[in-house]
Amino acid sequence: MKRFLEFRVDLDNFIEELNYRVEQNNKKINELLDIKEKTFSNFVKPLGMMDEYLEQFFTPLSHINSVSNTDKTQEIYADSLPIITEYSTKLSQNLDIYKAYKEIQKNEQNSLNQEQKRVLELNIIGFELSGAHLEQKTKERLQEINIRKSELSNDFSQNILDATNAYEYIITDEKDIEGIPQSDLLNAKFEENGVTKYRFTLQMPSYIAYMTYGKNEKIREELYRAYVTRAPQNEKIINELLILKNEMSNLLGFASYAAYSLASKMAKDEKSVIDFLEKLLINSKEQAHAELKEVQEIAHKPLQSFDTAYYSELLKKEKYDIDEELYRPYFEQMSVLEGMFDFLNRLFNITFKKTDEKLWHERAFTYDLYIDDKLKARLYLDLEARKGKQGGAWMNNFQTHCIDEKGDEQLASAVIVCNFPPSSKENPSLLRHDDVVTLFHEMGHAIHHMLSGVNENEVSGVNGVEWDAVEFPSQFLENFAYEPHVLKLFATHYKTKETISDEMIDKLVQSKNFLSASGMLRQLEFSIFDFKLHTKLYQSDEVQNLLDSIREDTALIKPPSYNKFQNGFSHIFAGGYAAGYYSYKWAEVLSADAFFCVVDEGIFNSDTAKRYLGIILGKGGSQSMQELFKELMGREANPDNLLRLNGIKL
Repeated sequence: MKRFLEFRVDLDNFIEELNYRVEQNNKKINELLDIKEKTFSNFVKPLGMMDEYLEQFFTPLSHINSVSNTDKTQEIYADSLPIITEYSTKLSQNLDIYKAYKEIQKNEQNSLNQEQKRVLELNIIGFELSGAHLEQKTKERLQEINIRKSELSNDFSQNILDATNAYEYIITDEKDIEGIPQSDLLNAKFEENGVTKYRFTLQMPSYIAYMTYGKNEKIREELYRAYVTRAPQNEKIINELLILKNEMSNLLGFASYAAYSLASKMAKDEKSVIDFLEKLLINSKEQAHAELKEVQEIAHKPLQSFDTAYYSELLKKEKYDIDEELYRPYFEQMSVLEGMFDFLNRLFNITFKKTDEKLWHERAFTYDLYIDDKLKARLYLDLEARKGKQGGAWMNNFQTHCIDEKGDEQLASAVIVCNFPPSSKENPSLLRHDDVVTLFHEMGHAIHHMLSGVNENEVSGVNGVEWDAVEFPSQFLENFAYEPHVLKLFATHYKTKETISDEMIDKLVQSKNFLSASGMLRQLEFSIFDFKLHTKLYQSDEVQNLLDSIREDTALIKPPSYNKFQNGFSHIFAGGYAAGYYSYKWAEVLSADAFFCVVDEGIFNSDTAKRYLGIILGKGGSQSMQELFKELMGREANPDNLLRLNGIKL
C-alpha cells in the first residue's frame, strides 16, 4: 500500500471531480444523520475523515496556483472557491450535526479520550461561530458572505502576484550596480542587442539585493515606490472585506471581527491583546530611537524609507565588521538543508532520506522522515524564487497523521515553500543568513505537523492549534539558526569546503539583534494596525488614517504619502491572520522561553528538547497550547524572555 498520496492535480477535470466529491459527501452526511444511535466512532470519526479527504484533493490545486501560477490555474482555482466555500459553510451550519455533537459529548463524556473530547469541543465552538444555531435566513447570508470573502481574498493575492510579475527595472550603467553582490548580479544580468543589462524586479531576492546594496538613491526610491504602490485596486477589496467581516461578526452576536476572532484563540479579550502589544512598544521605543540615531549618523542626510536598508547595511559592516556577502558562500542551499536535517537528528533523533518522486517543478524535491528507522512522514520542498510563484515563505499541510475510520494509520506530509535566490548549472543558490532563519522557521511548522502522534485528524499536527500559538514551534526552531554549535553543522564554504570560522560566527551572533528594537516596532505596527482595524468598521481614508495614527508611535521615519502598505498586507487580507497578526509576538513569548531553557541545558542533551518533542510536537492540537506549555515547562511563560531574545533591555 502506498503510504503517501501523489502530489498531482488534473486541471482539465478538477471542477467536475470536485462537484462529484461534494455530492458524494452530502449523501454521506445524510446517511450518517440517519444513524439512530450516534457515537464518536460511527458519526464524528467518519465526518472528520471526510473533511480530511476533501482537503487532500483540494490542497494540490491551491498549492500549484501559488507556486506555478498560470491563467489556467487562476481560472480553475477561482471557479472552485464558491463550490468548496458553499459546501464547507453549509456543513459548519448544519444544526442536526451540531445537535448530534452536543449529544455525543454529553453521552460519552466518561468514555472518550482527551483527543476525542478536544475534537468535540472545537467542533461545537466552530458550529457556534458559524451560526449553526441561527435562523435559516441568517445562515444563508453568512454563506453568501463566506463565498464572497473567499473570492475577494483570492483576488487580493492574485493582484499582488500580477503586479510583482509585471514590474522590472533595467539598468545599463555599470556605475548603478556598484556594490551589488556578484551572486545577485549574476541573477540580474542579461544580454540584449550586444549590450549587457541588469534586470531588477519586485521578487524578494532581487528587490532586497538592490535596496540593501544599491548605491543609486533614485533607483532605490523607484523600486521602493513600485513595491509599496503595488495593486492599488486592492483598496476596494479591503473596503468590501472589512464590511463583510463586520456584518458576519454582528450576525454571529459579536461587536466586532476582533471579538469574533478571539473566541477561538488563547488571548482572552481585546484588552489583553492591546495591553500586550503596547507594553512591548513602550519597552522597545527608547532603544529603537538610539538605533535610528546610529543609522542617521552614518547616512549624513535625512533618512527616507527607501534609505534604511542601504545605510543599515553600511552601519552593520562598520559596527560588527560583518559583510553579509562574505557569509553567503557558507550558506549554499542544499548544504544548509542537509545541515538542518543533521541538527534535527541530533536534537530529536529523526532522519530524512531523499526520494525520487517527480513533482510540479524540476526545482522541487521531497524527503521521507524516519524515527528509529520507522517511516513517519513526507516533506516536500520548493525553495527558489521564480516567475509565477507567490512571494514569501510558508508551510502547507497535505496529509495529517491519524487512525482513519477503518483503523489504519495515515502518515503525515507537509510542504515548505520559500523564495531563495535561484540556482543554475553555473551558480548554486547561496543564501543570506536571513534565508537560513526563514528555512528553520518553516521547518518548525513542518515538524509540528509531521511529528504528531495524535490519532484524530482534526486535532493532529497543526490542526486544532490556537492561531495565536501556531507560530510557537516555528519561532522556537528558527532561534537555533544563530547557535554556534548548530551553524558548525552546515556552514561550509561551497568551493573550499572550509567550515565557517569562530570569528565569523561571533560576528554573526553579535549582530543578531542589530536594529532589533526597530524591527520590534515594525512588527508591532503591523500587529496593532491589524487588530485595531478589526475592532470597528473602517473604510477608505479611515484605513489609511488609522495606519498613520499608529505610525505616530511606531514609525521612527515617516513613510511617504504614496506608501499604501495595506494594499499588500496579504497576511490579513488573503491569509488567516485577520485580527491575529499579534500572534507572532504572542507565540514568541512561548518560543523564547522554551528556547533559552534548551540552550541552557546544552542543546543536544536537553531534557526539555526531548519533552518538547513528545508534548508540543507530539500532541498537536489535542490540548490547548496553554496546557501543553505548562506541561512542558512546569509553569506559565515568562514574557521578559521575549525582550531578552531581542536584546531589548528592560
